[in-house]
This record gives sequence, C-alpha cells and structure tokens, in this order.
Amino acid sequence: MLVSNGAAGLLAAWVITIDKFKLLEDPSFTPGCSLNPVVSCGNIMQSEQAAVFGFPNPMLGLVAYGMVIAIGVALLAGARYRRWFWLGVNAGTGFGVVFSTWLQYQSLYEINALCLWCSLAWVATIIMFWYVTSHNVRNGILPAPAALRGFFGEFTWVLPVLHIGIIGVLVLTRWWDFWTS
Repeated sequence: MLVSNGAAGLLAAWVITIDKFKLLEDPSFTPGCSLNPVVSCGNIMQSEQAAVFGFPNPMLGLVAYGMVIAIGVALLAGARYRRWFWLGVNAGTGFGVVFSTWLQYQSLYEINALCLWCSLAWVATIIMFWYVTSHNVRNGILPAPAALRGFFGEFTWVLPVLHIGIIGVLVLTRWWDFWTS
C-alpha cells in the first residue's frame, strides 16, 4: 500500500512541479489539466496557497512521497521497524492529511478551482494515513480496545473510503450547478 500510494502521490507531485516551473517560465502557459472553469490547475498553481512554506507545495510532495516509497520497498524486502518509527510515519501521514484537508478547503472555497493532480495526491495521502493508522492499531503500536483492533483488522478499507467519499460529496455539492448544467 505504501509503495503504490507513494508512487501515485509522487507522480502527482512530479507533474505539478513540472507544470509549475513551466508556468514560472511562461505566465501564459496553460497546464494540461486546466479543462474548464472548475477543473483549473493553473488557477491553483498561481494562488498564494500553492507555496505556503515559501516554495511550491509539490516539492514537499516529491520528498515525502519518495520517503514513503522507500519505506514501503524496505518493508517488502523484509525490514522491520520499531515502534517509534511507526509513530513517526503515522505523525508524518497525519500531517499530510491535515495539510491536504487545508488545501482541499482552500481549493473548494477560497481559490474556487479544482486540480486533478492535487486530488490524486489527496487521495494517496488519505489512503496512506488510514492504512498506517490501521497497521499501528492492529499491532498495538497505538493503544486501542480490542473491538477497534478487530475493526481495523477486518475493515481497514472503510475509513479511507468514507473519508474520500466525504470529499467527493463536498466537490459535487460545491459545483453542483456546474456539473448539472
């Protein structure tokens, strides 16, 4: 799960970074994912929120998703990590979800545009967070009652699907008039 979602996030961050550099070189450049007034990556990339830490946000993604892929590959090769490491991964993916949620709000209600590549990064981050949290709960890294450990053991997929579904509903309702006209 870490390798595939890390790769999806890395792809999104890579494409957004390339388009951002093209936009910096040529302000009239239109990213390929700018399809209409709602799905408009260029509007997102030109916003203040696109560089909240003083550099383009996707550059953070290039590093973070690369690290996630490396952790996932090491796990596939048989690596075993200590509790502190898993808590750090959980904190990192938790930061990613909080940051993605802020970006989602900014996209939907402040910038008034949607970027498909950003949406891919959001989905990848959400799935990673819930699967790492599930791993940590099931393995006792995060203390939880037996019922919650059992839930995560059996239904790990429910919370990421619910989380992504809520975002989908927000996107649909935000631009309902556009989608239905």
